[in-house]
Amino acid sequence: MYEVDYEAEIVKHLPFVRRVVNRIDIKSAEYDKDDLFNIGVIGLMDALKKFDVNKKVSFESYAYIRIRGAVIDEIRKTSRVSRSRMGHLDSFYKAKEKIEREKMTTATDKEICEELNINTKQLSKIHETIHYLANISLDDTIFTIQGETLELKDMIEDTDSIPIDKMMIDDEKKQALRKAVALLKEREQIILNLYYTEELTLKEIAEILEISVPRVSQLHGKTLIKLKKIVEDELI
Repeated sequence: MYEVDYEAEIVKHLPFVRRVVNRIDIKSAEYDKDDLFNIGVIGLMDALKKFDVNKKVSFESYAYIRIRGAVIDEIRKTSRVSRSRMGHLDSFYKAKEKIEREKMTTATDKEICEELNINTKQLSKIHETIHYLANISLDDTIFTIQGETLELKDMIEDTDSIPIDKMMIDDEKKQALRKAVALLKEREQIILNLYYTEELTLKEIAEILEISVPRVSQLHGKTLIKLKKIVEDELI
């Protein structure tokens, strides 16, 4: 425990909390900075309670992790990407695939509603979820921490199977990648968004989509390979 005046230390470190929260640039109107600041203060309080002065680490370094972690956890918990909505989305895809496999034609909204025994309002909510998850902007910053920006295109570079490296240097290549994402299937876009934008783990994505972790990993890898090929074809 951090053996000091508890309340005084909270007040002293409030500017630090503000700096940590401000460095987490969330690109969503869902989250208010003041609300996230309050969550950050809770993270600070947790850090003050659990910090061990005997460890070879500064309090600020330890508190940074606790504050940022508290904010990110809150964002994940309150995101529109709930397991319930993802469950409905999974049922939607299964129904759509079943209808199209049997009738060899594109499934209509009416057919999907009948298959799932839902009304048009419920179907609209499913479409809303699809739109939200599939709306990936590659130039949007996912998080900005300590002056270092992290974008989706940077995350794609990180895989050893897809050496994209300097493909995204100029505007033409950025545009090609943006178009490539738009050509991916909705589920492929959703997996990318859950992994890179929502920062979920493969295990969490597997639980949401109700598939195995190896399957998520396989789909993720195939999607990146597909994305790379589309970009390369676009740039030829």
